[in-house]
Amino acid sequence: MITYSAEGVKFPNIKRRETTAWIRRVAATYDRKVGEVGYLFCDDEKILEVNREYLGHDYYTDIITFDYDEGEQINGDLVISLDTVRSNAELFHKNYEEELHRVIIHGILHLCGLNDKGPGEREQMEDAENKALALR
Repeated sequence: MITYSAEGVKFPNIKRRETTAWIRRVAATYDRKVGEVGYLFCDDEKILEVNREYLGHDYYTDIITFDYDEGEQINGDLVISLDTVRSNAELFHKNYEEELHRVIIHGILHLCGLNDKGPGEREQMEDAENKALALR
C-alpha cells in the first residue's frame, strides 16, 4: 500500500491512483513489489528537522528516503520538501510537476537498490529517473 500525506504544506496536485500505478510499474522493472510505502510532503523546515534528527545532517534537501525493504518487497518512508522541489525546478529550468515526479520516483529508485553518492552513480540514477518518467 502506498500512502500520501502532507504536513505544513498544501497537498501537491498529484493523481494518487495514477501515481501509485506508476510507482508499481517502475518497481516491477526492478523485479520488486511494493509493500508499505509512505510519502510525507512537507516544507523546508520539516525536512531540515528530519535530516538533523535522524541523519545528523544540517542542510535542506528535496527528499529523504528511509528504507525498510524486505527481500523483493520495497518498504519505506519518503519525506519530500515541496519548497526545495520548487526551488530546484526554478534552478534547473524544469516544470514544477515534472520535478516533483522526478523526486517522487527518486525515492522509489533508492528503495529498488539504486544509489547516487558514489562514482558514476549520479549519472545512473538520472538515467533511471528519465526512464521512469517516460513510463508515466
